[in-house]
Amino acid sequence: MSNSNMGPNAGNMFGHPKGLFLLFGTEMWERMSYYGMRGIFVLYLVAFASSFGWDMAYFGIDPAAADAEKLFNTAVQSKALGILGIYAFFVYVTPVLGGWMADNVWGQRKSIIVGGLLMMLGQFALGTPHAMIEGMETAFLWAGLILLIFGNGFFKPNISTMVGDLYEEGDKRRDAAFTIFYMGINLGSILGYLVVGTIGEKINYQYGFLVAGIGMLAGVLLQLALSNKYLGNVGVEPAAKLAEADNKASSGPLTPEERDRVKVILIMSFFTIIFWLGFEQAAGSMNLFAKYKTDLVFFGWEMPASWLQMVNPIFVIILAPIFAAMFLKMGAAEPNSPKKFSLGMFFLGLGFISMVMAALQIGDSESVKAHVIWLVLAYLFHTMGELCLSPIGLSMVTKLAPLKYTSLLMGMWFFFSGVGNYLAAWVGQMVGETGPLQAFSGVAIMAFLAGICLWLLSDKLVDWMHGAEDAHPQDLDEKLAEEMSVTGSHEGMPEKH
Repeated sequence: MSNSNMGPNAGNMFGHPKGLFLLFGTEMWERMSYYGMRGIFVLYLVAFASSFGWDMAYFGIDPAAADAEKLFNTAVQSKALGILGIYAFFVYVTPVLGGWMADNVWGQRKSIIVGGLLMMLGQFALGTPHAMIEGMETAFLWAGLILLIFGNGFFKPNISTMVGDLYEEGDKRRDAAFTIFYMGINLGSILGYLVVGTIGEKINYQYGFLVAGIGMLAGVLLQLALSNKYLGNVGVEPAAKLAEADNKASSGPLTPEERDRVKVILIMSFFTIIFWLGFEQAAGSMNLFAKYKTDLVFFGWEMPASWLQMVNPIFVIILAPIFAAMFLKMGAAEPNSPKKFSLGMFFLGLGFISMVMAALQIGDSESVKAHVIWLVLAYLFHTMGELCLSPIGLSMVTKLAPLKYTSLLMGMWFFFSGVGNYLAAWVGQMVGETGPLQAFSGVAIMAFLAGICLWLLSDKLVDWMHGAEDAHPQDLDEKLAEEMSVTGSHEGMPEKH
Protein backbone atom coordinates (compact mmCIF):
# COMPACT_ATOMS: atom_id res chain seq x y z
CA MET A 1 0.00 0.00 0.00
CA SER A 2 1.43 3.38 -0.86
CA ASN A 3 1.37 6.85 0.54
CA SER A 4 -1.34 7.77 -1.92
CA ASN A 5 -3.76 5.87 0.27
CA MET A 6 -3.08 7.99 3.29
CA GLY A 7 -5.27 10.96 2.52
CA PRO A 8 -4.51 14.61 1.78
CA ASN A 9 -3.97 15.68 5.39
CA ALA A 10 -1.36 13.09 6.28
CA GLY A 11 1.91 14.82 5.50
CA ASN A 12 5.41 13.95 6.67
CA MET A 13 7.38 14.50 9.88
CA PHE A 14 11.16 13.96 10.14
CA GLY A 15 11.06 12.58 6.62
CA HIS A 16 8.46 9.90 7.40
CA PRO A 17 4.65 9.72 7.10
CA LYS A 18 2.96 11.10 10.22
CA GLY A 19 1.08 7.83 10.42
CA LEU A 20 4.33 6.17 11.49
CA PHE A 21 4.42 8.26 14.67
CA LEU A 22 0.75 7.50 15.35
CA LEU A 23 1.55 3.77 15.19
CA PHE A 24 4.67 4.44 17.29
CA GLY A 25 2.50 6.04 20.01
CA THR A 26 -0.17 3.34 19.90
CA GLU A 27 2.45 0.60 20.18
CA MET A 28 4.30 2.45 22.96
CA TRP A 29 1.19 2.60 25.15
CA GLU A 30 0.36 -1.04 24.45
CA ARG A 31 3.88 -2.18 25.35
CA MET A 32 3.75 -0.08 28.51
CA SER A 33 0.59 -1.97 29.43
CA TYR A 34 1.92 -5.41 28.46
CA TYR A 35 5.35 -5.20 30.05
CA GLY A 36 4.07 -3.37 33.11
CA MET A 37 1.68 -6.24 33.82
CA ARG A 38 4.38 -8.81 33.04
CA GLY A 39 6.80 -7.13 35.44
CA ILE A 40 4.56 -7.48 38.50
CA PHE A 41 2.27 -10.42 37.69
CA VAL A 42 4.15 -13.20 39.51
CA LEU A 43 4.91 -10.92 42.44
CA TYR A 44 1.18 -10.10 42.65
CA LEU A 45 0.15 -13.78 42.67
CA VAL A 46 2.62 -14.56 45.44
CA ALA A 47 1.58 -11.55 47.54
CA PHE A 48 -2.16 -12.32 47.18
CA ALA A 49 -1.94 -16.11 47.48
CA SER A 50 -4.55 -16.20 50.26
CA SER A 51 -7.07 -14.38 48.05
CA PHE A 52 -6.96 -17.29 45.60
CA GLY A 53 -7.37 -19.90 48.34
CA TRP A 54 -3.74 -20.98 48.18
CA ASP A 55 -3.15 -21.97 51.77
CA MET A 56 -1.20 -24.91 53.23
CA ALA A 57 -4.24 -27.18 53.02
CA TYR A 58 -4.58 -26.38 49.29
CA PHE A 59 -1.05 -27.68 48.71
CA GLY A 60 -1.41 -30.59 51.15
CA ILE A 61 1.23 -29.21 53.53
CA ASP A 62 1.12 -30.08 57.23
CA PRO A 63 1.31 -26.75 59.13
CA ALA A 64 3.05 -28.57 62.01
CA ALA A 65 5.96 -29.66 59.82
CA ALA A 66 9.32 -28.08 60.67
CA ASP A 67 9.81 -26.64 57.18
CA ALA A 68 6.12 -25.95 56.47
CA GLU A 69 6.63 -22.24 55.78
CA LYS A 70 9.45 -22.88 53.31
CA LEU A 71 7.45 -25.60 51.54
CA PHE A 72 4.45 -23.29 51.35
CA ASN A 73 6.45 -20.39 49.86
CA THR A 74 7.98 -22.73 47.28
CA ALA A 75 4.55 -24.14 46.38
CA VAL A 76 3.02 -20.68 45.98
CA GLN A 77 5.87 -19.49 43.75
CA SER A 78 5.63 -22.68 41.69
CA LYS A 79 1.88 -22.19 41.23
CA ALA A 80 2.40 -18.55 40.20
CA LEU A 81 5.09 -19.50 37.68
CA GLY A 82 2.81 -22.20 36.24
CA ILE A 83 0.07 -19.65 35.60
CA LEU A 84 2.60 -17.28 34.01
CA GLY A 85 3.74 -20.14 31.74
CA ILE A 86 0.19 -20.87 30.55
CA TYR A 87 -0.39 -17.17 29.88
CA ALA A 88 2.91 -16.76 28.01
CA PHE A 89 2.26 -19.83 25.84
CA PHE A 90 -1.11 -18.62 24.62
CA VAL A 91 0.19 -15.07 24.10
CA TYR A 92 2.38 -16.59 21.36
CA VAL A 93 -0.34 -18.78 19.84
CA THR A 94 -3.25 -16.32 19.48
CA PRO A 95 -1.44 -13.96 17.04
CA VAL A 96 -1.96 -16.67 14.42
CA LEU A 97 -5.73 -16.32 14.94
CA GLY A 98 -5.50 -12.53 15.07
CA GLY A 99 -3.51 -12.35 11.85
CA TRP A 100 -6.04 -14.59 10.07
CA MET A 101 -8.97 -12.48 11.30
CA ALA A 102 -7.32 -9.28 10.11
CA ASP A 103 -6.43 -10.72 6.71
CA ASN A 104 -9.78 -12.33 6.03
CA VAL A 105 -12.51 -10.61 8.08
CA TRP A 106 -11.81 -7.38 9.97
CA GLY A 107 -8.79 -5.69 8.48
CA GLN A 108 -5.82 -4.60 10.59
CA ARG A 109 -7.26 -1.34 11.97
CA LYS A 110 -10.39 -2.94 13.44
CA SER A 111 -8.31 -5.84 14.78
CA ILE A 112 -5.97 -3.60 16.77
CA ILE A 113 -8.89 -1.61 18.21
CA VAL A 114 -10.68 -4.80 19.29
CA GLY A 115 -7.41 -6.19 20.64
CA GLY A 116 -6.64 -3.01 22.53
CA LEU A 117 -10.07 -2.88 24.15
CA LEU A 118 -9.87 -6.55 25.19
CA MET A 119 -6.45 -5.97 26.77
CA MET A 120 -7.73 -2.89 28.57
CA LEU A 121 -10.63 -4.91 30.02
CA GLY A 122 -8.20 -7.67 30.97
CA GLN A 123 -6.01 -5.26 32.92
CA PHE A 124 -9.07 -3.79 34.64
CA ALA A 125 -10.23 -7.31 35.59
CA LEU A 126 -6.85 -8.02 37.21
CA GLY A 127 -6.96 -4.60 38.87
CA THR A 128 -10.46 -4.94 40.36
CA PRO A 129 -9.98 -4.60 44.15
CA HIS A 130 -10.47 -7.95 45.88
CA ALA A 131 -12.74 -6.34 48.45
CA MET A 132 -15.27 -5.71 45.64
CA ILE A 133 -15.22 -9.29 44.32
CA GLU A 134 -14.87 -11.36 47.47
CA GLY A 135 -15.11 -15.05 46.60
CA MET A 136 -14.60 -14.38 42.88
CA GLU A 137 -10.91 -13.45 42.90
CA THR A 138 -9.85 -16.55 40.94
CA ALA A 139 -12.60 -16.02 38.35
CA PHE A 140 -11.47 -12.43 37.78
CA LEU A 141 -7.85 -13.60 37.53
CA TRP A 142 -8.62 -16.06 34.73
CA ALA A 143 -11.05 -13.68 33.02
CA GLY A 144 -8.34 -11.01 32.99
CA LEU A 145 -5.76 -13.39 31.53
CA ILE A 146 -8.13 -14.69 28.84
CA LEU A 147 -9.00 -11.13 27.78
CA LEU A 148 -5.30 -10.22 27.67
CA ILE A 149 -4.43 -13.33 25.65
CA PHE A 150 -7.07 -12.76 22.97
CA GLY A 151 -6.49 -9.00 22.94
CA ASN A 152 -2.79 -9.56 22.36
CA GLY A 153 -3.62 -11.99 19.55
CA PHE A 154 -5.68 -9.43 17.66
CA PHE A 155 -3.29 -6.53 18.33
CA LYS A 156 0.27 -7.80 17.97
CA PRO A 157 0.47 -9.36 14.51
CA ASN A 158 -1.24 -6.43 12.81
CA ILE A 159 0.17 -3.11 13.95
CA SER A 160 3.71 -3.72 12.69
CA THR A 161 2.35 -4.85 9.31
CA MET A 162 0.67 -1.45 9.01
CA VAL A 163 4.06 0.22 9.40
CA GLY A 164 5.22 -1.49 6.21
CA ASP A 165 1.99 -0.55 4.43
CA LEU A 166 2.76 3.17 4.88
CA TYR A 167 5.51 2.85 2.27
CA GLU A 168 5.59 1.88 -1.36
CA GLU A 169 7.55 -1.20 -2.35
CA GLY A 170 11.23 -0.32 -2.67
CA ASP A 171 10.99 2.80 -0.47
CA LYS A 172 14.37 2.99 1.26
CA ARG A 173 12.79 4.68 4.31
CA ARG A 174 10.99 1.49 5.31
CA ASP A 175 13.86 -0.09 7.25
CA ALA A 176 14.46 3.15 9.14
CA ALA A 177 10.73 3.27 9.89
CA PHE A 178 10.86 -0.14 11.57
CA THR A 179 13.84 1.03 13.60
CA ILE A 180 11.83 4.06 14.82
CA PHE A 181 8.84 1.80 15.53
CA TYR A 182 10.90 -0.64 17.59
CA MET A 183 12.25 2.28 19.59
CA GLY A 184 8.59 2.80 20.57
CA ILE A 185 8.43 -0.81 21.75
CA ASN A 186 11.49 -0.38 23.94
CA LEU A 187 10.37 2.99 25.27
CA GLY A 188 6.98 1.48 26.15
CA SER A 189 8.57 -1.47 27.95
CA ILE A 190 10.81 0.86 29.97
CA LEU A 191 7.78 2.98 30.91
CA GLY A 192 5.88 -0.16 31.90
CA TYR A 193 8.54 -1.44 34.25
CA LEU A 194 9.18 2.05 35.63
CA VAL A 195 5.61 3.29 36.12
CA VAL A 196 3.53 0.13 36.57
CA GLY A 197 6.32 -1.63 38.47
CA THR A 198 6.79 1.25 40.88
CA ILE A 199 3.07 1.70 41.55
CA GLY A 200 2.57 -2.06 41.89
CA GLU A 201 5.44 -2.73 44.30
CA LYS A 202 5.43 0.53 46.25
CA ILE A 203 1.67 1.20 46.51
CA ASN A 204 -0.56 -1.70 45.43
CA TYR A 205 -0.17 -4.38 42.76
CA GLN A 206 -3.76 -3.98 41.60
CA TYR A 207 -3.30 -0.24 41.15
CA GLY A 208 -0.44 -1.20 38.86
CA PHE A 209 -2.79 -3.27 36.67
CA LEU A 210 -5.29 -0.39 36.59
CA VAL A 211 -2.57 2.00 35.42
CA ALA A 212 -1.57 -0.54 32.75
CA GLY A 213 -5.20 -0.63 31.61
CA ILE A 214 -5.33 3.15 31.43
CA GLY A 215 -2.17 3.07 29.29
CA MET A 216 -3.89 0.63 26.92
CA LEU A 217 -6.95 2.90 26.82
CA ALA A 218 -4.69 5.83 25.86
CA GLY A 219 -3.34 3.81 22.92
CA VAL A 220 -6.86 2.92 21.71
CA LEU A 221 -8.08 6.52 22.01
CA LEU A 222 -5.02 7.75 20.12
CA GLN A 223 -5.78 5.31 17.30
CA LEU A 224 -9.51 6.14 17.18
CA ALA A 225 -8.92 9.90 17.19
CA LEU A 226 -6.16 10.16 14.60
CA SER A 227 -6.12 7.06 12.39
CA ASN A 228 -8.47 8.37 9.70
CA LYS A 229 -6.42 11.55 9.34
CA TYR A 230 -2.92 10.05 9.41
CA LEU A 231 -3.41 6.50 8.14
CA GLY A 232 -6.06 7.03 5.48
CA ASN A 233 -7.09 3.63 4.10
CA VAL A 234 -4.11 1.73 5.51
CA GLY A 235 -5.33 -1.36 7.37
CA VAL A 236 -9.03 -0.75 6.73
CA GLU A 237 -9.78 -3.54 4.27
CA PRO A 238 -8.86 -7.22 4.77
CA ALA A 239 -6.04 -7.87 2.31
CA ALA A 240 -4.51 -11.34 2.22
CA LYS A 241 -4.81 -14.46 0.07
CA LEU A 242 -1.59 -13.71 -1.83
CA ALA A 243 -0.90 -17.38 -2.29
CA GLU A 244 -4.28 -17.92 -3.97
CA ALA A 245 -3.32 -15.32 -6.57
CA ASP A 246 -0.35 -17.45 -7.54
CA ASN A 247 -1.72 -20.66 -9.03
CA LYS A 248 1.74 -22.07 -9.40
CA ALA A 249 2.46 -21.63 -5.67
CA SER A 250 -0.93 -23.06 -4.73
CA SER A 251 -0.53 -26.34 -6.50
CA GLY A 252 1.97 -29.12 -6.81
CA PRO A 253 4.21 -30.84 -4.27
CA LEU A 254 7.22 -29.22 -2.65
CA THR A 255 10.46 -29.37 -4.59
CA PRO A 256 13.54 -30.97 -2.96
CA GLU A 257 14.96 -27.44 -2.46
CA GLU A 258 11.78 -26.30 -0.70
CA ARG A 259 11.79 -29.37 1.53
CA ASP A 260 15.37 -28.60 2.57
CA ARG A 261 14.42 -25.02 3.43
CA VAL A 262 11.45 -26.21 5.51
CA LYS A 263 13.81 -28.51 7.42
CA VAL A 264 16.03 -25.51 8.24
CA ILE A 265 13.03 -23.54 9.58
CA LEU A 266 11.87 -26.41 11.78
CA ILE A 267 15.34 -27.26 13.12
CA MET A 268 16.23 -23.66 14.00
CA SER A 269 12.74 -23.04 15.41
CA PHE A 270 13.22 -26.07 17.66
CA PHE A 271 16.45 -24.61 19.06
CA THR A 272 14.63 -21.38 19.93
CA ILE A 273 12.72 -23.35 22.59
CA ILE A 274 15.95 -23.61 24.59
CA PHE A 275 16.73 -19.93 24.16
CA TRP A 276 13.30 -18.69 25.25
CA LEU A 277 12.97 -21.10 28.19
CA GLY A 278 16.10 -19.40 29.55
CA PHE A 279 15.49 -15.84 28.40
CA GLU A 280 11.94 -15.71 29.75
CA GLN A 281 13.11 -16.40 33.30
CA ALA A 282 13.16 -12.59 33.41
CA ALA A 283 9.46 -12.42 34.30
CA GLY A 284 9.55 -15.53 36.48
CA SER A 285 12.38 -17.02 38.52
CA MET A 286 14.79 -14.11 37.97
CA ASN A 287 12.06 -11.67 39.00
CA LEU A 288 11.43 -13.67 42.19
CA PHE A 289 15.19 -13.95 42.78
CA ALA A 290 15.47 -10.18 42.44
CA LYS A 291 12.58 -9.62 44.84
CA TYR A 292 13.57 -12.04 47.62
CA LYS A 293 17.23 -12.96 47.13
CA THR A 294 18.91 -9.75 45.85
CA ASP A 295 20.10 -6.68 47.73
CA LEU A 296 18.08 -3.86 46.17
CA VAL A 297 18.68 -1.27 48.90
CA PHE A 298 20.62 1.84 47.84
CA PHE A 299 21.33 4.56 50.43
CA GLY A 300 18.39 3.35 52.53
CA TRP A 301 15.93 3.17 49.59
CA GLU A 302 14.74 -0.16 48.19
CA MET A 303 14.48 -0.31 44.42
CA PRO A 304 11.42 -2.16 43.02
CA ALA A 305 12.51 -5.59 41.78
CA SER A 306 10.60 -5.12 38.52
CA TRP A 307 12.93 -2.23 37.60
CA LEU A 308 15.66 -4.76 36.83
CA GLN A 309 13.64 -5.88 33.82
CA MET A 310 14.24 -2.43 32.32
CA VAL A 311 17.86 -3.43 31.85
CA ASN A 312 17.00 -5.51 28.77
CA PRO A 313 15.25 -2.81 26.67
CA ILE A 314 17.86 -0.23 27.72
CA PHE A 315 20.66 -2.54 26.55
CA VAL A 316 18.74 -3.25 23.30
CA ILE A 317 18.71 0.49 22.52
CA ILE A 318 22.41 0.85 23.40
CA LEU A 319 23.75 -2.32 21.80
CA ALA A 320 21.64 -2.66 18.64
CA PRO A 321 23.55 0.06 16.72
CA ILE A 322 26.85 -1.42 17.94
CA PHE A 323 25.94 -4.92 16.80
CA ALA A 324 24.67 -3.57 13.47
CA ALA A 325 27.92 -1.69 12.81
CA MET A 326 30.03 -4.61 14.00
CA PHE A 327 28.35 -7.16 11.72
CA LEU A 328 28.50 -4.74 8.78
CA LYS A 329 32.20 -4.12 9.32
CA MET A 330 32.86 -7.87 9.37
CA GLY A 331 31.71 -8.08 5.74
CA ALA A 332 32.24 -11.58 4.37
CA ALA A 333 33.42 -12.75 7.80
CA GLU A 334 29.96 -12.08 9.32
CA PRO A 335 28.64 -15.31 10.90
CA ASN A 336 25.86 -17.05 9.00
CA SER A 337 22.37 -17.31 10.53
CA PRO A 338 22.85 -20.68 12.31
CA LYS A 339 26.15 -19.47 13.79
CA LYS A 340 24.44 -16.31 15.03
CA PHE A 341 21.81 -18.54 16.64
CA SER A 342 24.68 -20.48 18.20
CA LEU A 343 26.27 -17.30 19.56
CA GLY A 344 22.88 -16.38 21.02
CA MET A 345 22.91 -19.66 22.94
CA PHE A 346 26.45 -19.05 24.23
CA PHE A 347 25.49 -15.57 25.49
CA LEU A 348 22.40 -17.05 27.17
CA GLY A 349 24.68 -19.56 28.91
CA LEU A 350 26.99 -16.77 30.09
CA GLY A 351 23.98 -14.96 31.53
CA PHE A 352 23.12 -18.00 33.62
CA ILE A 353 26.73 -18.36 34.70
CA SER A 354 26.25 -14.90 36.19
CA MET A 355 23.10 -16.15 37.96
CA VAL A 356 25.12 -19.14 39.23
CA MET A 357 27.58 -16.65 40.74
CA ALA A 358 24.66 -14.89 42.44
CA ALA A 359 23.44 -18.23 43.81
CA LEU A 360 26.94 -19.07 45.07
CA GLN A 361 27.13 -15.72 46.85
CA ILE A 362 24.01 -16.41 48.93
CA GLY A 363 24.69 -20.15 49.43
CA ASP A 364 22.20 -21.80 51.77
CA SER A 365 21.74 -18.67 53.88
CA GLU A 366 18.25 -17.27 54.34
CA SER A 367 19.59 -13.82 55.23
CA VAL A 368 22.49 -13.20 52.80
CA LYS A 369 21.44 -11.47 49.58
CA ALA A 370 23.18 -11.42 46.20
CA HIS A 371 24.70 -8.28 44.70
CA VAL A 372 22.53 -6.66 42.05
CA ILE A 373 25.44 -6.58 39.57
CA TRP A 374 25.00 -10.32 38.91
CA LEU A 375 21.48 -9.76 37.61
CA VAL A 376 22.55 -6.75 35.55
CA LEU A 377 25.30 -8.87 33.95
CA ALA A 378 22.82 -11.69 33.31
CA TYR A 379 20.44 -9.31 31.52
CA LEU A 380 23.37 -7.83 29.56
CA PHE A 381 24.45 -11.26 28.26
CA HIS A 382 20.84 -12.24 27.55
CA THR A 383 20.35 -9.06 25.51
CA MET A 384 23.50 -9.83 23.53
CA GLY A 385 22.11 -13.30 22.87
CA GLU A 386 18.79 -11.81 21.83
CA LEU A 387 20.55 -9.53 19.32
CA CYS A 388 22.33 -12.54 17.82
CA LEU A 389 19.20 -14.67 17.53
CA SER A 390 15.98 -12.68 17.27
CA PRO A 391 16.59 -10.32 14.32
CA ILE A 392 17.10 -13.22 11.93
CA GLY A 393 14.25 -15.43 13.15
CA LEU A 394 11.24 -14.07 11.29
CA SER A 395 13.46 -12.95 8.43
CA MET A 396 14.58 -16.57 8.07
CA VAL A 397 10.99 -17.83 7.91
CA THR A 398 9.92 -15.27 5.31
CA LYS A 399 13.01 -15.96 3.17
CA LEU A 400 12.87 -19.76 3.32
CA ALA A 401 9.17 -20.68 3.56
CA PRO A 402 7.41 -21.83 0.36
CA LEU A 403 4.72 -19.23 -0.44
CA LYS A 404 1.78 -21.58 0.11
CA TYR A 405 3.11 -22.58 3.55
CA THR A 406 4.35 -19.20 4.79
CA SER A 407 1.46 -18.68 7.24
CA LEU A 408 1.67 -22.25 8.50
CA LEU A 409 5.42 -22.04 9.09
CA MET A 410 5.09 -18.61 10.71
CA GLY A 411 2.52 -20.21 12.98
CA MET A 412 5.03 -22.96 13.78
CA TRP A 413 7.61 -20.29 14.67
CA PHE A 414 5.11 -18.78 17.10
CA PHE A 415 4.28 -22.23 18.44
CA PHE A 416 7.93 -23.07 19.23
CA SER A 417 8.33 -19.66 20.90
CA GLY A 418 5.22 -20.41 22.95
CA VAL A 419 6.59 -23.81 23.97
CA GLY A 420 9.79 -22.08 25.13
CA ASN A 421 7.73 -19.67 27.23
CA TYR A 422 5.69 -22.52 28.71
CA LEU A 423 8.82 -24.49 29.59
CA ALA A 424 10.27 -21.33 31.14
CA ALA A 425 7.68 -21.77 33.89
CA TRP A 426 8.82 -25.36 34.42
CA VAL A 427 12.43 -24.19 34.75
CA GLY A 428 11.29 -21.50 37.18
CA GLN A 429 9.56 -24.14 39.28
CA MET A 430 12.80 -26.14 39.35
CA VAL A 431 14.54 -23.09 40.83
CA GLY A 432 12.19 -23.32 43.79
CA GLU A 433 12.39 -27.09 44.13
CA THR A 434 16.09 -27.81 43.55
CA GLY A 435 17.50 -24.39 44.43
CA PRO A 436 18.78 -21.59 42.18
CA LEU A 437 22.33 -22.98 41.95
CA GLN A 438 21.34 -26.32 40.42
CA ALA A 439 18.59 -24.92 38.19
CA PHE A 440 20.61 -21.99 36.81
CA SER A 441 23.61 -24.31 36.27
CA GLY A 442 21.38 -26.71 34.35
CA VAL A 443 20.11 -23.96 32.03
CA ALA A 444 23.66 -22.71 31.42
CA ILE A 445 24.85 -26.22 30.48
CA MET A 446 21.81 -26.75 28.24
CA ALA A 447 22.44 -23.43 26.46
CA PHE A 448 26.13 -24.19 25.86
CA LEU A 449 25.35 -27.68 24.52
CA ALA A 450 22.66 -26.28 22.19
CA GLY A 451 25.13 -23.64 20.98
CA ILE A 452 27.77 -26.27 20.22
CA CYS A 453 25.25 -28.44 18.34
CA LEU A 454 24.07 -25.51 16.23
CA TRP A 455 27.63 -24.46 15.44
CA LEU A 456 28.43 -27.99 14.24
CA LEU A 457 25.24 -28.11 12.16
CA SER A 458 25.63 -24.61 10.69
CA ASP A 459 27.33 -25.49 7.41
CA LYS A 460 24.78 -28.20 6.62
CA LEU A 461 21.90 -25.85 7.46
CA VAL A 462 23.33 -23.18 5.14
CA ASP A 463 23.60 -25.77 2.37
CA TRP A 464 19.91 -26.61 2.86
CA MET A 465 19.04 -22.89 2.49
CA HIS A 466 20.10 -23.12 -1.19
CA GLY A 467 21.40 -19.57 -1.53
CA ALA A 468 18.83 -17.75 0.61
CA GLU A 469 21.59 -16.97 3.14
CA ASP A 470 23.50 -14.91 0.56
CA ALA A 471 21.23 -11.86 0.78
CA HIS A 472 22.63 -9.56 3.49
CA PRO A 473 21.81 -5.91 4.28
CA GLN A 474 24.30 -3.71 2.45
CA ASP A 475 24.34 -0.54 4.55
CA LEU A 476 24.18 0.53 8.19
CA ASP A 477 20.53 1.68 8.02
CA GLU A 478 19.40 -1.76 6.80
CA LYS A 479 21.64 -3.49 9.33
CA LEU A 480 20.36 -1.34 12.20
CA ALA A 481 16.77 -2.08 11.20
CA GLU A 482 17.56 -5.80 11.32
CA GLU A 483 19.10 -5.53 14.80
CA MET A 484 16.34 -3.26 16.15
CA SER A 485 13.71 -5.78 15.05
CA VAL A 486 14.88 -7.93 17.96
CA THR A 487 12.09 -7.00 20.37
CA GLY A 488 9.39 -7.40 17.78
CA SER A 489 10.62 -10.72 16.53
CA HIS A 490 10.68 -12.38 19.92
CA GLU A 491 7.18 -11.15 20.56
CA GLY A 492 5.98 -12.81 17.40
CA MET A 493 5.38 -9.71 15.33
CA PRO A 494 5.61 -10.43 11.62
CA GLU A 495 7.18 -7.63 9.62
CA LYS A 496 6.03 -6.71 6.16
CA HIS A 497 9.01 -5.90 3.98
